[in-house]
Amino acid sequence: MPPADTGASVTDRAAASPPSSPDSSSPAADPEAGKLRPGGPGYRRMSFALFAAGVATFALLYSTQALLPAISTDLRVSPDQASWTVSAATFGLALGVIPLSAVSERFGRRALMTASLSVAALIALVVPFAPSLGVLIALRAVQGVALAGLPASAMAFLAEEVRAKALVAAIGLFVAGNSIGGMSGRIVTGWVAQAWGWRAALGAVGVLAVVCAVTFRLLVPRARHFAPRAVGPRALARTLGGHLADPLLRRLYGIGALFMTVFGAVYTVIGYRLVAEPFNLPQGIVGSIFVIYLVGTVSSAAAGTLVARVGRRGALYLAVGTTSTGLLLSLADSVGAVLAGLVLITAGFFAGHAVASSSVSRTARTARAQASALYQCAYYVGSSLGGALGAAAFHAVGWEGTVLLGLAAMLGAASITLYATRKAMTERRLLHLERAA
Repeated sequence: MPPADTGASVTDRAAASPPSSPDSSSPAADPEAGKLRPGGPGYRRMSFALFAAGVATFALLYSTQALLPAISTDLRVSPDQASWTVSAATFGLALGVIPLSAVSERFGRRALMTASLSVAALIALVVPFAPSLGVLIALRAVQGVALAGLPASAMAFLAEEVRAKALVAAIGLFVAGNSIGGMSGRIVTGWVAQAWGWRAALGAVGVLAVVCAVTFRLLVPRARHFAPRAVGPRALARTLGGHLADPLLRRLYGIGALFMTVFGAVYTVIGYRLVAEPFNLPQGIVGSIFVIYLVGTVSSAAAGTLVARVGRRGALYLAVGTTSTGLLLSLADSVGAVLAGLVLITAGFFAGHAVASSSVSRTARTARAQASALYQCAYYVGSSLGGALGAAAFHAVGWEGTVLLGLAAMLGAASITLYATRKAMTERRLLHLERAA
């Protein structure tokens, strides 16, 4: 039976596994011997390359999010209609991530990440010229599919090329790049839109993405631990079924989806709230609010330290509590309270995401790309649902409806983690009784 922890016992499981060969203790047989480590050759280049990829991913994926009020006004559509320019991209990524992860098994993580980032950046240069909402949504969906090859491949690449002890920190840096991308994309689009309109703002994000794509290609090191293999539809289905049969992985997928539901809902709707009464903030200031993403950079990069102190389940409890507190605080009709709430929501989300995603990469012993792809699929389905449902709740009820949706998602994440905690305690108690007998 797999451990009931949502990831805390993965290291113990690895330590308890038998050696693969009689001489596995020798350096030559050590599977970690040739992998990247902090301070070692290639680690810094890898970190900068994946950081640039993370920046481009979130900048592109959520490029229209801060612009939704302007898009609604210019195209004369409601918030829930405009929100599909965000949800279409995240849903496209969710649809494409699993089949493209299988492609990465054949052609390599590095090649697929390069292709995905390049195509998505080129589409970004076309998006500003969309003549209608329908065309804009369609282009965003295609862009999401193009980006799909990057997240799952990135985590599998790190799991294969980085030593296990440094994996949480390495993935944390990639997630930190996500937060920087989300922040910079929204700040740039906010001010550019205020001066020249939302189409010019999307063009600026396209230029940023091209720069990130070139940087990634120049810095990313060659994979040294990747072994290509063909993955047919039947084999892929068996692999996915095997991952979904693992209760630990299922819990991690659910947690990732629920955290992203909150994040997608809050950041899709917050612009509408801040440009309306009683705040009446201009578009540039609303875009600058996303500097709060820097909090996510810190919390995701510090996830490894947090896990070392309180364990993975403890870190998830803290992430849920922090996010929920932020949601409640954001209900106040005060700019200061709303900003403080966004700080807590962002910190909690990125910490929870870093813990859950790194746990998936460490838990899967085989077909890591598909394991990570399932996580990304659940994660971005959560984002799509959060954005669409959050906008619909805001349109129907107001900000209170969006907050209620977020609190329900956090209750779900807490329940999953509590279930894992109680199950782990029961298993330890039974093991103690067996030993005593």
